[in-house]
Amino acid sequence: MKEIIIQEKDAGQRLDKFLKKYFRAAGTGFLYKMLRGKNIVLNEKKAEGKELLQTQDSIRVFFSDETFEKMRGTVCGGHLDQDGVSKIYGKAYRELKGIRVLWETDDLIFLDKPAGVLSQQDRQESISLNEWITGYLLADGQPVELSHYRPSVCNRLDRNTSGIVIGAKTYAGSRLAAGLIKEHRLKKYYYAVVEGKLQTGTKESAAMTYLSGFLYKDRQSNRVTVYRDMMEIPEQHRREAARIETNYRALEYKTGFTLLEVELITGKTHQIRAHLASIGHPLAGDLKYGGHPYRSPDGSIKKAQMLHAGKIVFPKLPESLGPISGKSIECPMPEYFW
Repeated sequence: MKEIIIQEKDAGQRLDKFLKKYFRAAGTGFLYKMLRGKNIVLNEKKAEGKELLQTQDSIRVFFSDETFEKMRGTVCGGHLDQDGVSKIYGKAYRELKGIRVLWETDDLIFLDKPAGVLSQQDRQESISLNEWITGYLLADGQPVELSHYRPSVCNRLDRNTSGIVIGAKTYAGSRLAAGLIKEHRLKKYYYAVVEGKLQTGTKESAAMTYLSGFLYKDRQSNRVTVYRDMMEIPEQHRREAARIETNYRALEYKTGFTLLEVELITGKTHQIRAHLASIGHPLAGDLKYGGHPYRSPDGSIKKAQMLHAGKIVFPKLPESLGPISGKSIECPMPEYFW
């Protein structure tokens, strides 16, 4: 028998979710079978798996030593899995270039993601910001317990969108960031270069223009369509459509393009790209939503959206979360942008 005592960083999650992370090589069916047969018990009682874990809870596991280690996929020396899977973290840290750490706490890390870098893997053999975060933490000597939790991004940016990405080092960080995002308590601001001329002003003098509508995503084509009201949407798609809200202000105009500051109120797939295209101002370089190739100030031709996540503002939070309460994190536009 082996006993696992729940620490503060793992409290608050469901027992079955914790077990799946702890026993990474075990299937979900196997774990539920072990719960039903009382080979895994919580606080010496039979558990279903949906219980929320508390600090100092006791999980007792009645496996043989061989089965226990096999189901865990043990991390050797804190760096490499027995099957070599964790080598991908070092590979991502070495090979993904241009990622900058903007700021970090014990639980969260804020990164400047260059255009062209994936936020998450799109296939098993690819590398992304997710793997880079773990590689960075290991290289920096920070504690990483992959058997309990794998550091990961909390907000995804499209591959060709640059700017701020929030990463969670711990489960507590992941839970905090996910809650704030879900409740729309984070203010997220982007810079966008759009085609055409819009009335410009300074950040101080120009009022935000409010846009609303409904967004439907065609999963097969990974393309979205924005409608002004629900009745415009084909009836068979109305149930899947989501209401969206976007604010923007025009900052500067030159040679057929306008630089915008955009506040993302809701956060749906391709929202900024499709919403601005729907009013006749597609993002420069965004061929998918009606834009055209964009010659940037450095002379290069861009065939991907000119969109940059430039600022995140946290709300006032309890004193225990002091480092990020009211914190504003900014990330300047890339040189090629405007």
